[in-house]
Amino acid sequence: MQGFTVHEVSPTLEITVQREAPRLLPALEAEIDRLWQSAQERLSGALFNGRVFSADTVAAQHIAGHFTEFRRIVAQMARSELYAELGLRPLAVNGIVRLSDGILLGRRSPRTAYQAGMWQLPPAGSIDPDAVNTNGRIDLAAQLLKELAEETGITAERSAVGAPLCIVEHPRSHVLDIGIPLVISLDGETALTRHRNLANGEYDPLQVIPEAELAARLSALGSALVPSARLFLARLGLIG
Repeated sequence: MQGFTVHEVSPTLEITVQREAPRLLPALEAEIDRLWQSAQERLSGALFNGRVFSADTVAAQHIAGHFTEFRRIVAQMARSELYAELGLRPLAVNGIVRLSDGILLGRRSPRTAYQAGMWQLPPAGSIDPDAVNTNGRIDLAAQLLKELAEETGITAERSAVGAPLCIVEHPRSHVLDIGIPLVISLDGETALTRHRNLANGEYDPLQVIPEAELAARLSALGSALVPSARLFLARLGLIG
């Protein structure tokens, strides 16, 4: 994983919101708007400018940050040199879902602003303000289960969310992928049926890979698999 940074985290990691998003100079706002409109045209208006969490500081025990407009993140992804002015490090939950007969794997929709068409471990997504609980901390498990229902159609009535494994920071986008194990008492056929009936189209296709076949499947995908997926699976002892 050349160029990627791995941040170790504590099982008791806390994430807090400590400030408001900063005001930007008019010229920078105009450039962000231009890049946002360009992305919207390219993706046929599929993007939504919600507020997502960006980390300001990252330590094993504590992450502090703020919520920012998604349009700013899209602009920084389009022009990586904007990191010097924006300093955005969007935190994204990444589930490693273990069903009774395999691991969930999905190909991202081509109508996404980031890693379009690549394979990853679903669910995955940015952290939105709904994940802030009553004590002012971000509830990673709640965000993960929300993404699970939206992206795969699988609800959490029989699941166990594990402690975070680590964070992988991508070198150009500065996205922080935090891997979280999720054991669900469903078989693959049931999971895929729910995906066909209830999901939002984030993954096409969604697959269930038996653990004994996982290494060979990932080898076949090669660079089409997001790099953080291999590290998360290795941390769980599912691949060498």
